Amino acid sequence: MQETRFNLTDRRAVITGGAQGIGRAVAERFLDSGATVALWDIDPLLEKTTAELQTAHGNDRVVSANVDVANYPQVEEAAQSLISSWGNIDILCANAGIAGPTHTLWDYPLDDWNAVQSININGVFHCCKAIVPNMISQNYGRIINTASIAGKEGNPNASAYSTSKAAVIGMTKSLGKELAEHNICVNCITPVTADTRILDQISEEFIEYMRSKIPRGRFITVQEIAGTIAWMASEENRFTTAAVYDLSGGRATY
Repeated sequence: MQETRFNLTDRRAVITGGAQGIGRAVAERFLDSGATVALWDIDPLLEKTTAELQTAHGNDRVVSANVDVANYPQVEEAAQSLISSWGNIDILCANAGIAGPTHTLWDYPLDDWNAVQSININGVFHCCKAIVPNMISQNYGRIINTASIAGKEGNPNASAYSTSKAAVIGMTKSLGKELAEHNICVNCITPVTADTRILDQISEEFIEYMRSKIPRGRFITVQEIAGTIAWMASEENRFTTAAVYDLSGGRATY
C-alpha cells in the first residue's frame, strides 16, 4: 500500500523513545515527509538507529542525544541545545514509555510504580515544559503524546501503566486548551498494543488477553501508528487540538 505523504518539509521534530518501535517508525515517516529529526532515548539501540537513518537520509537531517525524559535538567539541556542549533522546534512526539511489570495494585512494587510514572507521565510533562515556550515564541507547533487504550479502560494487573496513560490524556486536553490561541495543536493517540519490544516486559498470558480484546483480531503495526502521527504533525491538522485519537481496532467504547 502506498503511504500518503504529508508535507513536513523544513520542519524540525523531537521524537522521544526514538531508538526503536513506534518512535523509530515515526522518525522514518517524518524523514520521508521532509522533516529533520532529533531522537531522544536511553536505549542502547539509539546509536545504531541513528547511523542507519543518517545513511538513508543524510547526517544533517538526523541527530540524537542520550536523554532520560524522567530527568528534567537533561530534557531542558537537550531542548536548548536543539533550539540553539536549529532555531526552533516545530514538532514534539512525546512517545517514550515503559509497560512496567504486571501485578495487582495492592502488590505493585513501589519502585516499579514510581518508575512507570516518572517516564510515562513526568517524561511527557518535562518535554512539553521545555519545548512549549519555543513553540509559543514562533506561534507554531504540533505536539503528539503517546497514551494508550489502557488509559481509557484500565487494564487489570497494569494499574501503573493504565494510570500513567490516563494522566497523559488529561495533560493533553489541558495543554491543548492552554495553547489553542497560539497555532499549536496538542493531541494524543490511544493505540492498542503494538508488536514491539515493550511486550518483552509482560507475560504471554497478558499478551493474549490484550489481543483478545481487539475486534480486528491483531495488534496494530508501528507503521499504522506513524501514519496517523504524520498527519497530526502536519499543517493539514490546523484545527483539531486537545483531542484523543483512538487507534484501537474497534476496542474503544468512548
